Amino acid sequence: MDNLLLQIKSFIIETLFPSFCLGCQREGSLLCQDCKSTLDILHYNYCLCSKNPIRIIESQKGKCQRCQNKKLSGLYFALPYKEKFLTKKLIYQFKYPPRLKSLSKHLAQIIIEHLLITKNNTEKVWQNSIILPVPLEKYGLKYRGYNQSEELAKEFSKITKTPLILNNLIKIKETKSQTKLSAQERQENVRGVFSIKNPEVILNKKVFLIDDVYTTGSTMEECANVLRTFGAKSVWGIAIAREG
Repeated sequence: MDNLLLQIKSFIIETLFPSFCLGCQREGSLLCQDCKSTLDILHYNYCLCSKNPIRIIESQKGKCQRCQNKKLSGLYFALPYKEKFLTKKLIYQFKYPPRLKSLSKHLAQIIIEHLLITKNNTEKVWQNSIILPVPLEKYGLKYRGYNQSEELAKEFSKITKTPLILNNLIKIKETKSQTKLSAQERQENVRGVFSIKNPEVILNKKVFLIDDVYTTGSTMEECANVLRTFGAKSVWGIAIAREG
């Protein structure tokens, strides 16, 4: 019954306020199949190095010899951020006005397609795993109305049938916006700002940490450091796109 009511509600909203593709303005969806097909969904995974990242051949390994000291075990990202105007537009309008929250479904599906292509959407990958979104500070949450990483994580959890853990990885200090900071400043800006409320939930688990864009990796790396300190077996990053 609840599902039927949701379908009716969705139909009414779509009838009164129809969606238009952000690529071609065609009515019907925020991202039509034709425009989606123009996105360069990656066929490979890359290491965590900020300069000249290396293509990873073995799917269960996420780091090269240069980035072995990273706390993050590896990174899955579906799109290169700068190469397509549509990629930037999708992510921007997911986070900023008009804040199209429903884009989370389309963006999660794009990540899943990348995982399918790279053979990383398997039972072995998700075994003994949990999903955590990168937390957003209180001001950002109040300003935006939702945490974009959490919305993405919800959709991702539904598709992969992997447990989603909310409000366990938390932000305990306010930070500056990372947007205009250098790599070193980003690293300093997020140092010591995350904590875990219930360590037993992540103990010996493979954690998939979800964020929208991976830039220098400072935020995910700091989250991974905290998660590993509190007992996570491994921490893998998942993002829509990687910048740089």
